[in-house]
Amino acid sequence: MRALIQRVSQAKVEIDERLTGKIGHGMLILVCAMQGDTEAEAEKLAARISKLRIFKDEAGKMNRAIGDIGGACLVVSQFTLAADTSRGNRPGFSTAAAPEDGNRLYEHFSNALRGLGLAVENGEFGADMAVSLVNDGPVTIWMDTQDRA
Repeated sequence: MRALIQRVSQAKVEIDERLTGKIGHGMLILVCAMQGDTEAEAEKLAARISKLRIFKDEAGKMNRAIGDIGGACLVVSQFTLAADTSRGNRPGFSTAAAPEDGNRLYEHFSNALRGLGLAVENGEFGADMAVSLVNDGPVTIWMDTQDRA
């Protein structure tokens, strides 16, 4: 699985002007299931993200995890993280998981974060979403559970 994590002071997602998820201080997590990904990888990614020390401590150093600050996660599915831009000008997405697998793993990932005691809001898998955020820092981290070319 792939994830793009952004430390935010606030973030929200809307579908047709209907609010589906909103958080204050925390993480916006854009996530993509790739072909061959498993529930175990979704759990591994959730565990890694939950321990990611990207929040400032009293000394102003990035030394605290999301649970340490009482922050929340806004998880948004984004198959375009699977983009292959190695040829031509139009990205290919053939390495993304099939929609049914992608949705299942997206939900499993979100539930794994909840199981770790984190507050989680969501977008809607496969929907055309409007995501708004205030990136704090800015801090943006890329993660992938596999070594991919």
